Amino acid sequence: MNVEQFQQLLKPITDLVDGMPVDQGLEAALEAKFPAGSELFNAIDRACHEAIAAGWMCAQGGEGRRFGRVIEPSDETARLSVDVVDLVDIAGPHHRHPLGEICMVLPVTEGALFDGKPRGWCVYEPNSQHRPTVTQGRSLVLYLLPEGQIEFTRG
Repeated sequence: MNVEQFQQLLKPITDLVDGMPVDQGLEAALEAKFPAGSELFNAIDRACHEAIAAGWMCAQGGEGRRFGRVIEPSDETARLSVDVVDLVDIAGPHHRHPLGEICMVLPVTEGALFDGKPRGWCVYEPNSQHRPTVTQGRSLVLYLLPEGQIEFTRG
């Protein structure tokens, strides 16, 4: 799988997100349409692991915290960027989401949690902020940022 194929795999998700407010209603819509056990959710999870093994995903960082932007925002992605992080029992850098953040939580270790959430979706509304935290093992988190906007802070 390459970046273009990965972008096509994500298209049903970016199409759903397109034009919707980034809020709890979007989280509920994602959970209903693409739940954690769905074929597409599982295919994206597998594709992330393949891409990491191939070296083009999560290519930055070090032990316990690897990351990287995979896709820049464009009209083809509904103006969403796509980033993936690979975190092991760590709190990442504090940041703010000017336009919100849509997270797909993909635990590698059974029972691992991202910001207290298990496998599934987690949506942060515009102007929210947090220190992304994985506990109880290792998890990948694929996150979509409207217009690619993220602001790292000292929080």
